[in-house]
Amino acid sequence: MSATKAAEPRRLYQQIADDIRELIDKGLFQAGDRLPPERDLAQQLGVSRPSLREALIALDVQGHVEIRGGSGVYVSRPPQGPAARKRTPALGESPRELMQARAALESAVVVIACAHGTREQIRKLAEIIDGMREEIGHNRAPMELDRRFHLTLCEMSGNAVMGHLIAELFHERHSPISAKLSSRYENSRTWKAALKEHEAILRAVESRDPIAAQAAMLSHLRASELRWVGD
Repeated sequence: MSATKAAEPRRLYQQIADDIRELIDKGLFQAGDRLPPERDLAQQLGVSRPSLREALIALDVQGHVEIRGGSGVYVSRPPQGPAARKRTPALGESPRELMQARAALESAVVVIACAHGTREQIRKLAEIIDGMREEIGHNRAPMELDRRFHLTLCEMSGNAVMGHLIAELFHERHSPISAKLSSRYENSRTWKAALKEHEAILRAVESRDPIAAQAAMLSHLRASELRWVGD
């Protein structure tokens, strides 16, 4: 078991975070210094900006940097204890890859749901959206209702295996790196945008239009990815 874990490939954000820490350890950046802008740092490291953002979030979770909205990313004082380890630990799956995996699975699920979903299940979707609208109106994040919407589509498809996989992907939203991203980038504006995207999915499913439903699902999950980690 331990040998298997040791052989597990490191996620890209861990590797990039290690590279940034190496620059800090070499003295290129001191505690209190602001790191270069995302665009410049990504070019310097030869990585994409979304992958860099995930690495910076991982470093923020560990206390190596502090991300200050509207100001930049600042080097923190070296943490003590377990956080001082040289290699960045796994803090969950890559949020970008999670959204891409969901897009691959859920674009198939919604097509089947159009064919097999019952009127009662479609009414359930509409009720969930009504609940989301109410929660957003009270400035609350409707995360559980969002989850129920997508898992209800899985129920409509009748494919328990795909439902299980998608439920596992939703569970990853509570990992340290995903939770940090959510707390930083999700707000009433992003949830209002997500609500409109859910409404578009519902309209397509109500019309039993698999092509429109698939397009609406892919559009929603791509927009969600951009809201989380950018492009």
